[in-house]
Amino acid sequence: MIETLDGNHETVNYRGDFRIKIHKNKEKEDYPQHWHTDVEIVMPVENTYKVVIDEVTYKLKEKDIILIPSGTLHELYAPSDGYRIIMQFDYSVFKNVSGINSIIQNLYPCACITQETMPNIQEKLAEWILDITDEYFANRPLRNATIYSKLLSFLTMLGRECINKDKGFLSGKDQKQQVYIGMLINVCKYIDEHYTETIKIDDIANIAGFSKFHFTRLFKQTMDMSWYDYLINRRIMQAEKLLIETDLSIMQVAMKAGFGSLATFNRIFKQKRNCTPTEYKRMYKRVHA
Repeated sequence: MIETLDGNHETVNYRGDFRIKIHKNKEKEDYPQHWHTDVEIVMPVENTYKVVIDEVTYKLKEKDIILIPSGTLHELYAPSDGYRIIMQFDYSVFKNVSGINSIIQNLYPCACITQETMPNIQEKLAEWILDITDEYFANRPLRNATIYSKLLSFLTMLGRECINKDKGFLSGKDQKQQVYIGMLINVCKYIDEHYTETIKIDDIANIAGFSKFHFTRLFKQTMDMSWYDYLINRRIMQAEKLLIETDLSIMQVAMKAGFGSLATFNRIFKQKRNCTPTEYKRMYKRVHA
């Protein structure tokens, strides 16, 4: 299934401008630790499947779903028989849809969707995966638009579930919960619109309407990352886009993505994506040349 592998970096080869790839995987084949810049969704249809992320093993049953964000090191282990759907897509196709970046960043290092973890949406999301796969291998009018539409609905439902999921501090009080959700949406929207600028904790706390201490605690508990990590991830996503779509120098990319220095950009990019910006740009252009 992995067509292009450079070290542990996989490059997903799409067909033309359609930035989604689906594989009906029936091979008894394991895939060693690797990563890619694309989002990956895995759902067993027959038999089980095993995914390892950050030394945590996820044993998926039939119609369990795992979503693996870009840049995440993972391993896949197949049983002796069975069938699973493996979907990969370039999330930048939704770059102009407000809130999608926030959803993707909220899912690191992965989202495991089962009847135990997300009983309210698991069945519907599994149904959408099957529908998308059926559409992918059919030759119908408006095929691509239909798939993008269903995938966007998938991400939206998953994002809402993650935001609304009780993290312990909401204590079931609907009014307070709505305040926290509104705060998160406002903060994430502000970061998405101003990530290239200098953003300080005082600015973010004022937008949230909480003290710095209270805000940082709530954001971390809800998003499973600090507000600063969210900001850095947003800058990295923009840097990836600039590296792929422009001929800007690495220094120019760093500045336009909001990083204060080239050294900081190189260090954080390698930490997040397991390669330097130069290596990332070279690998992508070599494959697509």
